[in-house]
Amino acid sequence: MTPIAPHISAFLRERLPVQRGASQHTCATYAHAFKLLFEYASQQLHKPPSRLYLEQIDSTLVMSFLDSLESTRQNSASTRNSRLVAIKSFMAYIETRLPALLEQCRQIRAIAPKKTVVRLVSHLTRDEIQALLNAPDLASRGGTRDRAMMHLCFAAGLRVSELVTLPLERLNLHPDPCLRVLGKGRRERALPLWKQTAVDLRAWLNVRVAQPSVCEVFVNARGLPMTRSGFEDILTKHAAKAGTQLPSLQLKRISPHVLRHSCALMILQATGDIRKVALWLGHADIQTTQIYLRVDPTEKLDALASVVPLALQAGRFKAPDALIAMLRST
Repeated sequence: MTPIAPHISAFLRERLPVQRGASQHTCATYAHAFKLLFEYASQQLHKPPSRLYLEQIDSTLVMSFLDSLESTRQNSASTRNSRLVAIKSFMAYIETRLPALLEQCRQIRAIAPKKTVVRLVSHLTRDEIQALLNAPDLASRGGTRDRAMMHLCFAAGLRVSELVTLPLERLNLHPDPCLRVLGKGRRERALPLWKQTAVDLRAWLNVRVAQPSVCEVFVNARGLPMTRSGFEDILTKHAAKAGTQLPSLQLKRISPHVLRHSCALMILQATGDIRKVALWLGHADIQTTQIYLRVDPTEKLDALASVVPLALQAGRFKAPDALIAMLRST
């Protein structure tokens, strides 16, 4: 029997970050997937996670784990598929280290991802964005930070990982406000900033107090780097407050990615150019950006206006006399 702990440690600390150059966010996402898998296996096999063996993580257990994500944790099919990607990547790594487990690994890698429904992306209207950004109390340090974070996330269309890890050195507010973002796939992009966004960022930097070793732009009340969950809590708090002023916000689930979607649609409606949206968001493939064409009705309205309607014969329905209709039904 082969202990699993040394191999998962080598995978997360050497294979991903060193050999494959995976980002810190990718490593953290994979680590969370294995945390869930080993906790589930521990419950099923009645063993502590540190005493699990690779031979026990077979295709049957993995399939059961994936089903539990949807049934117990209420995860979506997309989340289930992302957990499966992490497991398959680890099994491909094990194939090269332990040829004796080749068949077991191949069975797990043969598990098919679940088909998902491609829904329209959620986004906020201009009025909803304005209400959300006006929610923080700018007389307090926390409110100043919250406004700057939400404003930058929306205006630059940042992923939450890009926002919370943004270092000070990549933010330039003089003379022309802009920032350089190192995004997914280690692709760097430069983005100009609106004047008002720069004003909010300057206000935050004037009151920012951080630990000496912290270089991130946004920090929490203890002076440590802001976390993903911390920003999500901030967004939820201010969305609830803004919802009292604009009831339509109460009907929407607002997340950091919703701000990114809102930015993309704003750029698309202003420019009509899907390529500019892809450049702004840092998409490697423009096919990814085309999801916004499905949401924006402008393209469909233009197509509708250019089509010559069919020349149909006009007609008019003549309703029967009420008395005759009553007699017929008697």
